[in-house]
Amino acid sequence: MKFLDSHVHMVSRTTDDYQRMAAAGTVAIIEPSFWQGQPRTEAGSFKDYFNSLIGFERFRASQFGIKHYCTIGLNPKEANNEKLADAVMELLPLYVCKEGVVGVGEIGFDDQTRLEEKYLRLQARIAVEADLPIQIHTPHRDKKAGTSRTMDVLLDAGCDPAKVIIDHNNEETVKEVLDRGFWAAFTIYPHTKLGNLRMIEIVREYGAERIIIDSAADWGISDALAVPKTAALMKEAGIDMRAIEQVSYANPLIAYGQSGQMRETDWADAAGIDPAALFAGNTLLRGGQDVHEAMTKYMVIE
Repeated sequence: MKFLDSHVHMVSRTTDDYQRMAAAGTVAIIEPSFWQGQPRTEAGSFKDYFNSLIGFERFRASQFGIKHYCTIGLNPKEANNEKLADAVMELLPLYVCKEGVVGVGEIGFDDQTRLEEKYLRLQARIAVEADLPIQIHTPHRDKKAGTSRTMDVLLDAGCDPAKVIIDHNNEETVKEVLDRGFWAAFTIYPHTKLGNLRMIEIVREYGAERIIIDSAADWGISDALAVPKTAALMKEAGIDMRAIEQVSYANPLIAYGQSGQMRETDWADAAGIDPAALFAGNTLLRGGQDVHEAMTKYMVIE
């Protein structure tokens, strides 16, 4: 099977993760902008971070045959620093039109403050004006109310639910999200949020229509192989293969393909891997590493 992980923070992962993902069948990924664990204090740090998402991370993924896309946005956790958030708003229009940017995100609520709503609305308008999908972060606390409020704000801002992917769903939120016409994405974590066994039961109950599974692998305890592992468990549990393919590949392609920046031909017709390729004069190879040896090892897990 082929997999498309539509929410994975590869800036937090090692190159070995790319190797494992490629070997497991991951052909494309989407990396959302997010809070990196330590609050940023200058707009320039966001500029450098956004540049890495559209630059080096795309290159690093390509060295393992994986097509890399991203979403650009101000994470709600950093929306409460108003002066900094205003400066980031000045940057966003410069990046949402860049190659490989398939949406505005991940945006939404964290503590559900007034400022978080302000910047959710502003970024929703940017997405509408750019005709881009929106990737939503739902709050970890009081999730059900926060998810409902998020959808209310988006609809009030003129967003089309068919172009909004609500992520970090659980059993409390999925029905309302689907009933209101939004995409329902689920981040699969080893120990927290939503595990893959619970995900199987959600697919049994709601089917595969407008449902997406992803890993959201980041600097915490998480798993960059969550999508292929969940797909394997679904198969063992007797879930129809068409439904498995839908939630782990076809649905994210349809949802984010609305950006006009993502097509299946992007990876189906991709050129071969060149381990000797350079990015800004730099290579992933290390001193003394043979190019042909690297080529054979890139796609093999030892």
